[in-house]
Amino acid sequence: MKRVPDTAAKIRIASSGKSIDPAGIDYVINPYDEYGIEEALRIKEKQGQGEVIILTLGSEKAAPVIRNALAMGADKAILLKDESENHDSFSTAYALSKVLKEINPDIIFFGKQAVDDDNCQVGSMVAQILNLPCATVINKLEISDRKAVAHRPIEGGVEVVETNLPAIFTAQKGLNEPRYASLKGIMAAKKKSLEEKAPEKTEPRIEILKMELPPMRKGGKIVGEGVEAVPELVKLLQFEAKVL
Repeated sequence: MKRVPDTAAKIRIASSGKSIDPAGIDYVINPYDEYGIEEALRIKEKQGQGEVIILTLGSEKAAPVIRNALAMGADKAILLKDESENHDSFSTAYALSKVLKEINPDIIFFGKQAVDDDNCQVGSMVAQILNLPCATVINKLEISDRKAVAHRPIEGGVEVVETNLPAIFTAQKGLNEPRYASLKGIMAAKKKSLEEKAPEKTEPRIEILKMELPPMRKGGKIVGEGVEAVPELVKLLQFEAKVL
């Protein structure tokens, strides 16, 4: 699970020009990770046994967001505490894989992407490091007799993938509808285990040189009315907007 800025937040670039300014931003569970957490909870409830563990790499600021995942119903959490927060997809996957190898879970869920950097890489990289089968961007999952059948939306249809467990899945919208934490769940989360560990590190392979906001959109233009305006509109679309 990753702690990310609320999708409704107004993003500003920090003075360094290499990160966002965290001032005034609320942080939440990565929305795609919520689908993974919900699916894990549903599998546990259906099987009548098991344990749902939240694993996060980040600073101590991630703790309140992790508690929100515990309030949803997860059993315990592990925070790989690193105040530097200097991680690219590979260094994140490396740190997570070291702990996942120790835990040796039957099923590992990631969101298909994190909404802050949109790299869509960590789940697949962890699968490669751990040499586990991986089905990405799934919106349906069936578990039976140590086998999993995952459905992946593709252009013009659905791809169905069958694999043995243990396996890794990255969750897409449509997999389920994540539950809201109940008052009972929120109170219970305060007593659940949140273990802090130092991550095993490797150097990031990507360096952010510069961040900048996209240019402001230009105002609209009225080129005329009725069918007489069509030739001018086509001309502007072709030579100015360059979309034809």
